[in-house]
Amino acid sequence: MSAWVLPDHIADVLPSEARHIEELRRGLLDTARCYGYELVMPPLLEHLESLLTGTGEALDLQTFKLVDQLSGRSMGLRADTTPQVARIDAHLLNRKGVTRLCYCGPVLHVRPDRPHATREPLQFGAEIYGHAGLEADLEALQLARESLSVAGVTHTTVDLADVRIVRALLAGLALSPALLAEIHSALAAKDISGLSALTRAFPERSRKGILALPQLYGDMGVLIEAEKALDGIPGIAEVLSNLKWLASRLGDATVSFDLADLRGYAYYSGARFAIYAPGASDALVRGGRYDEVGAVFGRNRPAAGFSLDIKQVVSVVQPRALRAAIRAPWGEGVDVNSAIASLRRSGETVVCVLPGSDSEVDEFRCDRELVQKAGQWVVQPVDRFEN
Repeated sequence: MSAWVLPDHIADVLPSEARHIEELRRGLLDTARCYGYELVMPPLLEHLESLLTGTGEALDLQTFKLVDQLSGRSMGLRADTTPQVARIDAHLLNRKGVTRLCYCGPVLHVRPDRPHATREPLQFGAEIYGHAGLEADLEALQLARESLSVAGVTHTTVDLADVRIVRALLAGLALSPALLAEIHSALAAKDISGLSALTRAFPERSRKGILALPQLYGDMGVLIEAEKALDGIPGIAEVLSNLKWLASRLGDATVSFDLADLRGYAYYSGARFAIYAPGASDALVRGGRYDEVGAVFGRNRPAAGFSLDIKQVVSVVQPRALRAAIRAPWGEGVDVNSAIASLRRSGETVVCVLPGSDSEVDEFRCDRELVQKAGQWVVQPVDRFEN
C-alpha cells in the first residue's frame, strides 16, 4: 500500500470544496451571531472522563482513545461538541440567565455514522441554555432552518417527534436494559409484530399505545390520531400540544411527524427535530431539547440546540461560482506593486503571473487584467475569461 493512501472514510479536501466549506463556515457563524450566539472553541482533545461522562457515554464507541504522554491519563478525540459546550456553560461561564453559544470545528468518529459519510465531520452547532419554555426550542429550530437557507439548501422537510411519548408509555414498568433496547429497535424499525411479542406482558393501555406508535407518522393529521390512540396516558396531551405549537410557527415549512422515531432517545429530554432535503441520504440537521446535558457537570439547567456537518451540507448543494479575479504581471516597480496592493486592500483577488510560468488555478475566474496604459496601471476586462 502506498504511504500516502489515507484511511477509509478520511479524505483530503481540495480547493473547490475547501473554499465552499470555508465560505459556508463563515456564513453560518455570522448567522448565529445575528441571533446573539457567542462563539466558543472547545479543545479537540480531552480527558476521557470528561468527554464520556453523563450523556457523553453514548459516544463511547465513536470516540478515538489514546494515552497522554505527559500525564499517563486516558484521553479522547471528541466525537461530538455538545457535551463540551455544556461543560463550558456549567463551569467556565456559570451565568444565571440565558446563554447562547455556538461552535464550529472538526470531530472524529471511529466509524462513519451513515453510509458514505466522512469520519472527520466539520460540526457546526448552536446551543441555548437557561430557558425551559418552548420559545427556546423554536429559536433553535428557526436558526437551524436559516442555517440551511444560508447554505443554499431548499425544499426542506422538518420532522418532529418527542422522546417523552415513549417514556410516558413505559413509565412505571420494570424493564431490563436489554428489553428496553429491543423495544427501541422494534419501534425504530416499525416492527409491529416484534413489538407485539415484546409487550405481551405489558398493561393493556401501555401496550396499546406502544403498538400504535409505528403507524403515527405523516402530516399534522398524525397529532389528531395520536390524541385518540394515546388518550388517557399522563403527560401525552401536553407533549402533543407542544408539537402542534412548534409546527404552527414554522410558516410555510413542510412539517412531518414520526412519533416512533427514537434516535437520540438517551440524549434528548423533550421535543427533537430533524431536517431533510432532496439529495441527502440522511437528515442534514438534528436537534431538540436536552435538559440533562449539563447535569453531570453540576449544573442541570434547560438546554436546546442543534448541530450539522458542513461537509455533508456542501455535498448536496450546487458548487459556488468561481471568485472573480484580476490577472496582473509580475514586476518589481513601485507603481505596479502599489496598484496591486491597492486592489487587494479593496478586497479584490489579484493573481500575479510569475516570469516564465503560467498560473494554474481552479478557484478563480480571471475576468480582468491589470495593464499599463499611458503610464498608468488600470484594470480592464479580458476578451475571454481565463483561469
